[in-house]
Amino acid sequence: MITETSLASASMTSSQEKAKRRNSLWWDAYRRLRADRVAVISFAVIIIYCILALSAKLGLIFPNYAMPNQGASYGEASWLHPFGFDLFGRDILARAVHGIATAMSVGVVSSAISLVIGITLGALAGYFGGKTDALITWLYTTVDSVPYILLIPSLSFVMGRGLTTVFIAVGLTSWVTLCRLVRAEFMKHKEKEYVVAAYALGASHTRRIFTHIFPNVTHIAFVQFGLGFVSAIKFEVILSYIGLGVEPSVPSWGIMLEDAALELSRPFFWKLNCWDGIYVWLNSFI
Repeated sequence: MITETSLASASMTSSQEKAKRRNSLWWDAYRRLRADRVAVISFAVIIIYCILALSAKLGLIFPNYAMPNQGASYGEASWLHPFGFDLFGRDILARAVHGIATAMSVGVVSSAISLVIGITLGALAGYFGGKTDALITWLYTTVDSVPYILLIPSLSFVMGRGLTTVFIAVGLTSWVTLCRLVRAEFMKHKEKEYVVAAYALGASHTRRIFTHIFPNVTHIAFVQFGLGFVSAIKFEVILSYIGLGVEPSVPSWGIMLEDAALELSRPFFWKLNCWDGIYVWLNSFI
């Protein structure tokens, strides 16, 4: 039989769990995020982009984005086709949305590759020190001494054009900063009391690295993942624009810019009647 004492005890336990949850770091981060309007708006924009990318990848929206002759060559925009058509009569909006999926995949995969390499090498260098630290320091110093604007296109040129090439080229060249930061954090934490106590209790290297030290450097990994995500998308667009990125059949913002580069001086977009007034007004200042 359920007594009043047991009900009161269960209610107290539930209240304690809620209070504990509200005092956690995750709850504190949520409160800070909710209080920052710019962060909330930015997060909403990211969610919208993710939904568009996933829907395009699954074929839920714009499934026929690659089909030519959907409209006239450089056809005018309309309510159904707000961005108009390109040279081959393909819907520009559809290709732009599918370009989001390409950009997102490059950002996630390339950042994940650099995350694994940077954390692994940084942890080994910072924890073991000595010759291991010297070797890894020499490695990332060598990689960092070569300009990325030359190294990434060189790798893409050697490995050939393709989405996998972009993953590898960007991932293998963007781990240096994370490796340096993780190395410094491991060097700092391995001398602290809780790690020394774990060593005194007989904890193995693996346990000390992954159980005691690594949770204290995950914040660096999250921040660098976000920064690397943006950089990876930027490099993919640049590589595709100069012809060293994804294949022409893959929708990409860089390829769209490359296709439209020679048409910038031709006023196809200004055929829209709704823009005539703005066009005349801008020309009055030139």
